[in-house]
Amino acid sequence: MSATGTLAGRVALVTGASRGIGRAIAARLAADGADVIAIARSADALAATKADIEARGRRCFAVALDVADGAAVTEAVKRVVEEAGRLDIVVNNAGVTRDGLLMRMSDDDWNSVLDIDLKGVFHVCRAASRALAKSPAGRIVNISSIVGMIGNAGQSNYAAAKAGLFGFTRSLAKELAGRRVTANVICPGFIETDMTSGLPEAMKQQSLGQIPLRRFGAGEDIAGVVAFLCSDAAGYLTGTVIPVDGGLAIGGFGG
Repeated sequence: MSATGTLAGRVALVTGASRGIGRAIAARLAADGADVIAIARSADALAATKADIEARGRRCFAVALDVADGAAVTEAVKRVVEEAGRLDIVVNNAGVTRDGLLMRMSDDDWNSVLDIDLKGVFHVCRAASRALAKSPAGRIVNISSIVGMIGNAGQSNYAAAKAGLFGFTRSLAKELAGRRVTANVICPGFIETDMTSGLPEAMKQQSLGQIPLRRFGAGEDIAGVVAFLCSDAAGYLTGTVIPVDGGLAIGGFGG
């Protein structure tokens, strides 16, 4: 099967690929020519992603997997990379929230977020690192959050996990640079997804007032930056943290 595009011939692994930002990323990488290993916890939820990628003429390897399970990640990544024949790109997007004020936050709420949002990224990167080192242009893109940069009341667990990705990714950037593998972080701002659709309208309007560009983001806004970081054009960019937030991190303005 031939492919055209900036990522033609490459294989990309995307976690949290069944919906929202992850599905948009998987679709964009496929549109740019990559075959995709799509990972999510539910096989049924991955069906639409798989159909979308295959409709674009690319191969899709759908893997039902909890990234918090290190042994399962190691086994699954080894198996599917052998099936795909190579691995060039890893995008860690899987994440959960368990919001609550610190004084009422349980150990389970803390641990479940750290296990998926931070430890899960470690599991995937560890399992994929040898295959990435064999690629002529290996890429790791970890999806953090603007909350990791500026914090947010009621999200101390999520903020800790997402901020932890900064140090982890910069360490990977140094560790893997000799193998031509780059590692970068994207921090989405307020992106319209299933996760945000249930927020009260008053909260949405308050958030909108803090965004200088005066709009919420879409999954495609994140996917476009991911595609750039995975391309040859970004070959000299590593260890960076890039907010894609409409200016939210710098604060709103009047008028």
